[in-house]
Amino acid sequence: MLETISKSMTYAPAISTIISPEYLSDFIGNEYGFGKNIDCKILKTDVNHNYLIKTETGEKFVFRIYFKNWRTKNEIGEELSLLNYLKGNGISVSYPIKDSNNNFIQRINGFEGERFGVLFSFAEGRFIRKPSEEICYNLGVIMAEIHQLTINKKIDRKNYDDKTLVNWAFELAKKSFSESSNEMKYFERATSKISSEFRNVESDSLRYGTIHLDMWYENMKIKNDSEITIFDFDNCGNGWLFLDIAYSLMLIYRNEPIKEVFEKKRNSFYEGYESITSISSEEKRLIPYGGLAIWLHYTGIHIERFNDFSNHFLSEEFLKYWIHTVNQWMELNEIKI
Repeated sequence: MLETISKSMTYAPAISTIISPEYLSDFIGNEYGFGKNIDCKILKTDVNHNYLIKTETGEKFVFRIYFKNWRTKNEIGEELSLLNYLKGNGISVSYPIKDSNNNFIQRINGFEGERFGVLFSFAEGRFIRKPSEEICYNLGVIMAEIHQLTINKKIDRKNYDDKTLVNWAFELAKKSFSESSNEMKYFERATSKISSEFRNVESDSLRYGTIHLDMWYENMKIKNDSEITIFDFDNCGNGWLFLDIAYSLMLIYRNEPIKEVFEKKRNSFYEGYESITSISSEEKRLIPYGGLAIWLHYTGIHIERFNDFSNHFLSEEFLKYWIHTVNQWMELNEIKI
């Protein structure tokens, strides 16, 4: 009887699996020529899955396994090319490492199907949730240096505008939340306001190029308050450069809501950024809307990835918190939605 059950047994399909660290230890040791005794531990299972790798000689790396069908091989390749371009021009980023066969991208056959993996250099330092004015200055410097390299540069990734940032997110939100709620009414007004602002800009005053789109404290490590390493370019694409500035400033405010303290940090950021290149008055005018647009865009990501990423927090209550947070940002900038 047991034998009959075993022969007829089938497995239910999976959405996402967590690849065994023990398997990856052997896999990475072989593929990258690191030998045996590779220590592999899960860093976090997030939109993608990240593992901390330590070799026998003490070297550290991060191995990212992309969620199935989250990014195509070409999209990942564009991300890696951007990182190599920035690294080659002296920017401190976590960059991809080639394997013994000169490949950056690994194919891993998970239970749910083929997934891609990339080994990245390890960023030294620590996460700082509430950066000092000095750190804000240095963040402005490195962001400006990145933008100086990516201005007018186009990669084969998503183009970020009002449609792909907020219109897309609002359409998804309507399928998950009641349109009659105060939060969804706010979302609708914000979508309309952003579309109006973005479509009536003084385009000659706006710089365009390749952007990170997610430059906040969890995507950078800071060493000695001055050495900043940027990573997680998973959402990179093409758009106005002020969008990166906007999201970073909004997240600094979120973690430092005292207006007077934030304003000092914002001024330090601007001072650092403009020590490299200027920010036009039109870009500064649009920064509140940029922060609003990207914040709401990530609502769409939460909904899109509900089954494997956000189901433990995404709810009506979370949406209230999410909208309240971004409304505080808009009120700081004296803009009513």
